[in-house]
Amino acid sequence: MPNHLNGENSPYLLQHANNPVDWYPWGEEALSKARAENKPIFLSIGYAACHWCHVMAHESFEDQETATLMNEHFVNIKVDREERPDLDAIYMQATVAMTGSGGWPMSVFLTPDLKPFYAGTYFPPVQRSNMPAFKDVLTGIARAWNEETDEITRVSAQVASHLQQALSSAQTGDTTFTQSDLEAAVKALIESYDWGYGGWGSAPKFPQPMTIEFLLRRALADSPQHEQALKASVHVLNAMSRGGMYDAVGGGFARYSVDNFWRTPHFEKMLYDNAQLASVYLHAYLVTGEKRYRWVCEETLDFLLREMADPDGGFYSSLDADSEGEEGKFYVWTQDEIQSILGPDFDFFNAAYGITSQGNWEGKTILQRALDDSTLAAHFKLDPETPHTKLGECHSKLLKRRNTRVRPGTDDKVLVMWNALALSAFAEAGRYLGRKDYLEAAIRNARFLLDNLYVTDRLLRSWREGHAKHNAYLEDYAGLTLALLALYQSDPNREWYTTALILADQMVARFTDPNGGFFDTRDDHEALLVRPKDIQDNATPSGNALAATVLLQLATYGDRSKWRDTAEAMLASVQNAILRYPTSFAQWLSAADFAVGPTREVAIVGGLDDARTQALLRTLWKDYRPRQVTAISAYPPVPGSPVLLQDRPLLNDQPTAYVCQGFICLMPVNSPDEMEAQLAGNPVQ
Repeated sequence: MPNHLNGENSPYLLQHANNPVDWYPWGEEALSKARAENKPIFLSIGYAACHWCHVMAHESFEDQETATLMNEHFVNIKVDREERPDLDAIYMQATVAMTGSGGWPMSVFLTPDLKPFYAGTYFPPVQRSNMPAFKDVLTGIARAWNEETDEITRVSAQVASHLQQALSSAQTGDTTFTQSDLEAAVKALIESYDWGYGGWGSAPKFPQPMTIEFLLRRALADSPQHEQALKASVHVLNAMSRGGMYDAVGGGFARYSVDNFWRTPHFEKMLYDNAQLASVYLHAYLVTGEKRYRWVCEETLDFLLREMADPDGGFYSSLDADSEGEEGKFYVWTQDEIQSILGPDFDFFNAAYGITSQGNWEGKTILQRALDDSTLAAHFKLDPETPHTKLGECHSKLLKRRNTRVRPGTDDKVLVMWNALALSAFAEAGRYLGRKDYLEAAIRNARFLLDNLYVTDRLLRSWREGHAKHNAYLEDYAGLTLALLALYQSDPNREWYTTALILADQMVARFTDPNGGFFDTRDDHEALLVRPKDIQDNATPSGNALAATVLLQLATYGDRSKWRDTAEAMLASVQNAILRYPTSFAQWLSAADFAVGPTREVAIVGGLDDARTQALLRTLWKDYRPRQVTAISAYPPVPGSPVLLQDRPLLNDQPTAYVCQGFICLMPVNSPDEMEAQLAGNPVQ
């Protein structure tokens, strides 16, 4: 018999719709049932691309005996963590507090008033590796619920108190960030960097695009550590893009590497990883001029367009790690397969990848470069550009064959925050690389999000198959605002800017914590055990770090100048945590880098189709200047344009550029060369 998940939108919940477990989605029906029947709640949180979620589902949730236990003693609730990050944050904090670690699937037992009293992650069907059998856990919890009520009340109250303090406490601070603080953060990151294999920490190795982004910013700064910042950035970007975690055949990155070598991935592919990594490789290309970074950026964005794009313009959430019940089966090769596909090109390809008959993972081969392009060119006496072209042809042949395999499952829901990261990546790549197709993808994505997920002046979180649902969170409002500002600078349509300003105003009105910063949920969100306020960056930037970035950028445009004070207060409140744990606050560090400055404001006025305006823009976008905002408009600027464009007449009746700092502007110029000199700090007198 189907349970109560059949009407849901989430592919993860729908995967469980035919379990014998009587699952409910989170909502009043399930919560009322728990209160009325005085039953504990079993809350299971996961996501569609989660390998161990699938394992526990097959072992336990599809097992009739286990389901009977669950249905008799518990109200069972299934949550997609990607749709409900608020619930995930609250109960992950509880799981970590009670067990010392966390992960998914998350398995939490709650009282009917939503207080957790027992938690874990994956439970096997039989006892192994010091983990209790899931049926034993269920039986023990059911017995304790009936026989140890006082103890459950005590534990649940204690955990709830901890959550209230951990997730809602105000952060205080009154110290302004300085260049010295930024230098201290760089020093800490360099000291903890893994110069052997690249990245931070040991296996499993996760990509850390926000950390790399901060280091790239410092590489551009007038800083004594700029060379070290660049060296670490280049080292990890090279390590990650050799293949393994990076999909050399089809582009895009897996979630993480299970080893230190970035070779063996956990094969799921997430939209948020690929969007952020495409951006950071783009910025590395602009900083260094190294073409291989541009290639990785473009291959990653092309992967998103090919495999994760909804026809209407949104981007899907993830691709599963498994296909045909095996992790990684879609992505790995045998030597014989590759040889039969490539024929006479195999020797060249084999020199690049060092393929053996034994393989490098469970008898199969995960492609990872053995020789770089320059070494290949020297070995085969080729032009330096030839290896990239020749390998690209080989990759295309392998991709064509791979596309005949059974594909991994796709989580085809569209999430605002993750799409905002992709929107920013496509918008920036469109302008910096001169790729009209990327800019068109960004515009199509923005239109999709605003048409389908911004309903009656309210942003929603998730869309799938024509249906949008769930309140949006702070990260959605802040992330989409920043993405629209990025798009406005690539496509100077006033609508993008004015919509960004509206979303930011709503964010400030509906999410502000009177004690400082912002809550993660709107003020009219459903009642929860705690109103969460997460300040730490994780795989994606925290909502508060994004909000601080929004406030700083819009204040720099001139429309909400007082917001700079709010942002600086937010930075001060987390300053100690940032400096102690820089990899956990990397988006905050980029916001601090912008706040410390110096920042520039650039206004360009002139006909948008005028070749002279386009020449100014091409010059402007030759270099990466992360501490800069740009406003662009035909003349005269239309109402609703940024304050930065006010009182900017044309010089000599020609398209004109104004380069300013702190709204103090240099002389207006018509020449791209003169503007470039001003941007470089060498204005022509």
